[in-house]
Amino acid sequence: MDRLQRLTLNGFKSIKALELELHPLNILIGANGAGKSNLISFFKMLNEMMAGRCQQYIGTSGRAQSLLHFGPKTTPQIEAKLEFEVENGVDTYCIRLSHAAGDTLIFTEETISFQQTDWESPRTDGLGVGHQETKISETAKVGNPTAKFLKYLLDRCRVYHFHDTSATADVRQSCYVGDNRWLMPDAGNLAALLLRFWEEGHAAYQQIVGTIRLIAPFFDDFVLEPDQSHRVILNWKEKDSDRVFGPHQFSDGTLRAICLATLLLQPEDELPKLIVVDEPELGLHPYALNVVADLFKKVALHTQILISTQSSSFLDSFDPENVVTVNREGKESQFKRLSPRALDIWLDEYSLGEVWEKNIIGGGPH
Repeated sequence: MDRLQRLTLNGFKSIKALELELHPLNILIGANGAGKSNLISFFKMLNEMMAGRCQQYIGTSGRAQSLLHFGPKTTPQIEAKLEFEVENGVDTYCIRLSHAAGDTLIFTEETISFQQTDWESPRTDGLGVGHQETKISETAKVGNPTAKFLKYLLDRCRVYHFHDTSATADVRQSCYVGDNRWLMPDAGNLAALLLRFWEEGHAAYQQIVGTIRLIAPFFDDFVLEPDQSHRVILNWKEKDSDRVFGPHQFSDGTLRAICLATLLLQPEDELPKLIVVDEPELGLHPYALNVVADLFKKVALHTQILISTQSSSFLDSFDPENVVTVNREGKESQFKRLSPRALDIWLDEYSLGEVWEKNIIGGGPH
């Protein structure tokens, strides 16, 4: 399985220096303000960068001063290196984003490299300096095999954020039926994606419906019928009733659970290479939380997972080696993976969530 093996990140928000080995399943746990969401937002920036919207992301994030660790006077540049384990070696993507006039960031380094398993040194290509948007896409288009495969991997490191379930949220509105290639970060095209799964007879559709019934026993099935303008909305029906309900009649927690079930139960060949989710426990009943935790563990057999959480009960569903604690030490966020052996004595008597609440493993809530 192609996966992100190691991330090195320097100078980004509260992350002064980070070198993190990533496993198939990674759970970030820490107090408010520790820096969990800052790591998540780096992957959000990466998503925008790969879509050619780096400058737009910088502008909407409070300009470069908000992204550089304690501002440009303290930290003039952000450096990142992503090392992907692939079938026959390691693909690496390196960037340096430096502060520039207008309180923005420009690329002062962008390199790609491939280290084949039996080679002594990697094959490295520089993509230039001084540009405002990544050049990996155009390098891939001219036939560079490393750029092509790295672009494929980077495009599939996807961040999802299902917090907005308000009355005006996109997930509660209609969407174009053709917008169904993959799930949007906010699940705004959820109805179109589920309609495609149903029309193509994917087993995933029935698995999604079955999982929702576990979480919401009143739920029977979706009623996904495009209108004359080729738009579809997330209508549904209740058990033992012919009445059709709309998406506004789902509770916030139920709607978030539907988003998570669809994300994690989609066909294996459509899964992102890395799924990043910020606080998936928000608004979920404890039983629903257990169901969602099981889904994350199962999907981690097929793709890589990175989650941030503040829920001790959610943490109980995972093994210590899956957990990375995040602590704020002075002005810096520190990330540390748990050692199962060091916790053996504690875990004989307490659950992992209880150990966290007692502040024994760091990243504690107080």
